[in-house]
Amino acid sequence: MRAYLDFEKPVAELEAKVEELRTLTEGDDAVEIREDVSRLEAKAFAALKDLYDGLTPWQKTLVARHPERPRFVDYCRELMTDFTPLAGDRKFGEDQAILAGFGRFRGEAVAILGQEKGSTTETRVRHNFGMARPEGYRKAARIMEMADRFGLPVISFVDTAGAYPGIDAEERGQAEAIARSTEACLALGAPNVALVIGEGGSGGAIAVATANKVLMLEHSVYSVISPEGAASILWRDSTRAQDAATAMKITAQDLLRFGIIDEIVPEPVGGAHRDREGAVRAAGDAIERALASLAGLGPKELRDHRAAKFEAIGRSLG
Repeated sequence: MRAYLDFEKPVAELEAKVEELRTLTEGDDAVEIREDVSRLEAKAFAALKDLYDGLTPWQKTLVARHPERPRFVDYCRELMTDFTPLAGDRKFGEDQAILAGFGRFRGEAVAILGQEKGSTTETRVRHNFGMARPEGYRKAARIMEMADRFGLPVISFVDTAGAYPGIDAEERGQAEAIARSTEACLALGAPNVALVIGEGGSGGAIAVATANKVLMLEHSVYSVISPEGAASILWRDSTRAQDAATAMKITAQDLLRFGIIDEIVPEPVGGAHRDREGAVRAAGDAIERALASLAGLGPKELRDHRAAKFEAIGRSLG
């Protein structure tokens, strides 16, 4: 059964009625009932489109966290061929919150980084809900350095609430590992493209998203802190997360206007979780366009382009 968010209740009721009527289409009144089903389907689709056209920042946050939203493994499976995952940071161990390796994207050899939240209880625990420890970021830096040596483009899929804040992560140098990974992004002599597919949370995201081209899915979010965390700091009240989400300008639409990202990737009506194949296909097309736009640049030009992009953030907001 489809999982509905609280604000989707009007659509849920219409779609429930559609399903009820469909069970009656085998009787004598089947033709008339099918006409009713068609009318209700059209009404439900229109209601869904109107709802998603006017989502608030907090509602977009909930959509970005939807349990049925496509994860990195879905994008990797559909968009990449010959994917060979590599494990470990060669210093401490393996971290499955960040999956990385090499493969082919539409025929071109690339390095691939992906933050994986998991989609079941078992996989969420295995991937630590997408919150990487230092070894995850050191693994990402290792893969980027290998890609740089071979001149391979790097594609990053961002989906994390933030880096893991546990004591063990801090003891192993979480901040330094994030900084090293960010530095590896900036030092790349090959093109890199980052796509925010769900949540882009704080330094946990920027460590793999300091790219020549930063893309966001239409209903994803990208911020320095979660709305709940910001509300706890600003008002000492996490229930004011909706106010924080609005004030923080975390949506793709706001960030494009501020020049922080380069492109918004449209999602199917009702969000990526309603048409996973369509969402993945649109993401692949956007990544292909982004890589094509960087194809003629040399290593120094790519580094200068990336540095200028991030140095310019904030200078024209006032």
